[in-house]
Amino acid sequence: MYGLLLQSAIEIIRAKYGQEIWEQIKNALHIETNSFSVFQQYGETLFMRVTKNLSEIRNEPVCDLMNIFGTEFVSYISNYGYDRVLRILGHNMRDFLNGLDNLHEYMRYTYPRMRPPSFYVEKESAHGLTLHYRSRRRGYVHYVIGQITEVGRRFYDTNVEIEIISEQDEIEISHVVLELKFENTAYVQHAIANKQSNDLNLAIDCYVFYELFPFHIILSDTLAIISAGDSLTQLFPHIIGELVRDIFTLVRPIVSLNLIEIVSHSNNVFEFASIEPLHRFLHENEAETHEKKNEDTSEMLLSVSTHREVHEEYLRLRGQMLYVEEWKSIIYLATPVLENLDAMFNTGLFINDLSMHDSSRDLVLAGTQQSAELKLALDQEKQKSKALEDSMKKLDVEMKRTDLLLYQMIPKKIADRLRGGEKAATLCETFESCTILFSDVVGFTTICSSLTPMEVVSVLNEMYTKFDKCLEIHNCFKVETIGDAYMLVSGVPERARNHAAEIIDMAFDMLDSIVTVTNPTNNEKLKIRIGCHSGPVVAGIAGIKMPRYCLFGDTVTTANKLEQTSKALHIHVTETTYQLLERKTYDVQERPKMAINGGLTVTTFFILNKKDRNGKVIQRPFQSILKEMKRQETEEAKLKQTNSLKGGLSRPSNSTKAQDNNVVPTTVPASEPPPPPAIAIKSDDTTAKVTKNATLESKNLDCQSLQTNETISELNNSAKIPSRPVRSKACAVL
Repeated sequence: MYGLLLQSAIEIIRAKYGQEIWEQIKNALHIETNSFSVFQQYGETLFMRVTKNLSEIRNEPVCDLMNIFGTEFVSYISNYGYDRVLRILGHNMRDFLNGLDNLHEYMRYTYPRMRPPSFYVEKESAHGLTLHYRSRRRGYVHYVIGQITEVGRRFYDTNVEIEIISEQDEIEISHVVLELKFENTAYVQHAIANKQSNDLNLAIDCYVFYELFPFHIILSDTLAIISAGDSLTQLFPHIIGELVRDIFTLVRPIVSLNLIEIVSHSNNVFEFASIEPLHRFLHENEAETHEKKNEDTSEMLLSVSTHREVHEEYLRLRGQMLYVEEWKSIIYLATPVLENLDAMFNTGLFINDLSMHDSSRDLVLAGTQQSAELKLALDQEKQKSKALEDSMKKLDVEMKRTDLLLYQMIPKKIADRLRGGEKAATLCETFESCTILFSDVVGFTTICSSLTPMEVVSVLNEMYTKFDKCLEIHNCFKVETIGDAYMLVSGVPERARNHAAEIIDMAFDMLDSIVTVTNPTNNEKLKIRIGCHSGPVVAGIAGIKMPRYCLFGDTVTTANKLEQTSKALHIHVTETTYQLLERKTYDVQERPKMAINGGLTVTTFFILNKKDRNGKVIQRPFQSILKEMKRQETEEAKLKQTNSLKGGLSRPSNSTKAQDNNVVPTTVPASEPPPPPAIAIKSDDTTAKVTKNATLESKNLDCQSLQTNETISELNNSAKIPSRPVRSKACAVL
């Protein structure tokens, strides 16, 4: 099957059902190309597979779709100029149908390997006719019905109603009988004209007849050859008396070779091919070898290839068959099919053998003169077609890249609506429930201070690439990234019931991924903190330059607040998100209530683990890092507690020494040497200042737990040892 039919079906699908439907069909049938070359051949079953797949997608009957394809095909071929061929087939609808079988004959030079169907007309009346349709392809009857109906409407202003009378599958052939109803006024006029012409009685001599038609054949009722033209008898000396089926094979039309079928197909072109080849000739290289034989037999034996390719030429005849009532015989008015002079030489014919009263001689000579130009033009067209096909393939690749890039910036659903012509303002939509996730790297500012800009970009790229790969298995949409902040949403723009679970599962995968990224300076593993919240949002496209799909609402602010108050390698969620999760699936830890959004107090939770169906905790890679981090925190807390206690016990001796030297002790950390003493010269009200504790501890790191902080604070308070008030001797004298 040529690509003309397939490409027409693609254009019809795109125009009528949209590009998205065609993409679904391509993916289902694994079609790599986005278009088909008009002059290239493809699989015979591809057209029907495309139609059946479209029927399943659209839930429409295959017969209706084939009718649509046939109707729209008539309009499609007008782009290639074939509508003019349809117009010149006849003056009216009757002439078109009678010459329908010859339509493909006019196109055989453009499509030499075409497998055309066969048509013939019978039972004509003033109200219509019966059309027989035979084809080697099955399932195309409604395609033909659509074509005939559209041709009658478009070119002949005739409304044609078609009904299937019978349909049967013969050996490799589908035979369908159609009844066509239309105003067949041309048949009435033709009948009247035939009646008037019967009054003429003109006789012709047989020798004149033989000279006019040198390739004619006269057949008896049994299809025995009674007479043949002079040129034909030169090629087949013993043809007289033989059955025509013993000498020739019928190429077209696709009918049985008998008297009834021949008479009923009198309006069709009959093409025969000889069963036996007329002449055998060698390839040019072999001819050269044959010439060497006379020079030196031994050299010939060495040079002759063991694989000899012999070309055979068969005679092909094409013409009309008519039943002559007076002769009680069938006359076949044929002419040989000769593409060029080479074909004539190979069959053993000469120009003089052809009839001088038709255009046979002119066609052969003109065809020879123009064959080089036509061949060159055909080669150029093939090259253009190949280049166009390659360009279309490259265009398909670039379109896929463009779509992939666009879908990474904007959700596919929204991008398709934008390409459909919708304005950005109409895409704004309210979502009643979704879940938003925020994450950032703990201590990112400190980490960046020790890295070069290129190293910072490399670390962020590695981290975000791993996060993006996790997105492929979760129903989440990446909203944006700002610095080390990563924002996701589930339930937008595609609504989902389990959006909270999707976000939590994605969060666990993010924690597993982040522990594989290290700080280039000290090879420490990076840590992130995550905050999630569920609620309503408004989503839409913001901006013209580099447009982004953005989310707006208190839900975004709350999720960001949860991330800021989270801890390293922890998933911090609100009670709203917690209520949307399955309680038996996740282990949670309740946190103290916190104030967000203007003082509103809410309960939050840490999502610690996820369980499988059997209730067993799923072990994840990041949990080992979390345990090690907690162990280090505990050791640091114990070390600080010990240092605080030692500092408190060493301060009284310093105070006593200061009292003996009449100096006021200053606040000095236990680990640092005391500054020089200062002499007190104040009045009785002046007293020595109370020795205070060591300098205040630095702010707790984000990765320390709340309970550890409280313990350290209590230990620091309990370690404070106040100094007694000391009065100098000068004060005592006064």
